[in-house]
Amino acid sequence: MEIEKTLFEAHRARFATIDRLLPEAAPPPVVGERVDAATASGVQVTGVIQRQLHGPDDVPLLWASADVRQLFPFVGNTGTEGMDVLLRAWRTWMDAESPGEDSSCVVNWPSRDAEAIRAFLDHGLVPMSALAVRTGCHHDDKADDGVEIRRARQGDFEDVLAMAVSTHDYIGQVATRHRPNAAELLAPALERALDKDAPLLWLAERHARVAAFAHAAWITSSPGSAEAELLPHGRWGYVNNVVTVPDLRGSGLGRTLMSVVHKEFCADGADGTYLYYNPTNPLSSVFWHRQGYRPLWTSWEVHPASALR
Repeated sequence: MEIEKTLFEAHRARFATIDRLLPEAAPPPVVGERVDAATASGVQVTGVIQRQLHGPDDVPLLWASADVRQLFPFVGNTGTEGMDVLLRAWRTWMDAESPGEDSSCVVNWPSRDAEAIRAFLDHGLVPMSALAVRTGCHHDDKADDGVEIRRARQGDFEDVLAMAVSTHDYIGQVATRHRPNAAELLAPALERALDKDAPLLWLAERHARVAAFAHAAWITSSPGSAEAELLPHGRWGYVNNVVTVPDLRGSGLGRTLMSVVHKEFCADGADGTYLYYNPTNPLSSVFWHRQGYRPLWTSWEVHPASALR
């Protein structure tokens, strides 16, 4: 879908000044419905709306609504006013829709754009998820001598799945919706991870008890790839999930576990590591910042979609 050249050039220039780690701004999506608006001085802004539907057995339900309407804004250098009038136009567009309770309006936007944040808050959007990055090799805290870190094995599947379900139950209270079939949605990916000779899945054991795990992957951001729209080009370690059993949260297990994961990624030539966390989660929002991560992109959402102001 085409937008005016001058607007896209201003959009790309804005991204380049907001954050040095942002990749070059991606062009508008090919598929979607366009919504247009104008500032008081007549400057045109636009956006593309895409709809994503997830069935009861779809894994994205773990972090998304069943019915998602995502806006891709192009507001150039119009700042808060441009984003505000575009969101108003989106609200008018939503008047013709009939979203259910399990629905959302979503905008994924650079975390450091303070002018846009003002508009998002005014329209009822909240920061539901953040993509955070950690670049370079850091000197992590010394590992806890009472903890053993090892790669997971197939025989660890039940322990790992139980921990993964426990953290999703917790997240269902502080961020995304609770899904009663979380175990069924989580199991296939964990089985695939454990079916490898050297799975990127580490366990922390304390007193012979499996107490925490970290599940990761290698991701390459290369020209033309989907990852290149979010990350600078390079080879990245992706931290998919880190879980500590509920009664040991806050005891330092996660820090000890991640010191090993970071060391291995660094030794294998990672340009950096990244992950997603929920800013509304009082545990992860503190933990990851202390590990050297900082938000690059934030997903601003309102649930249900009809609550957009």
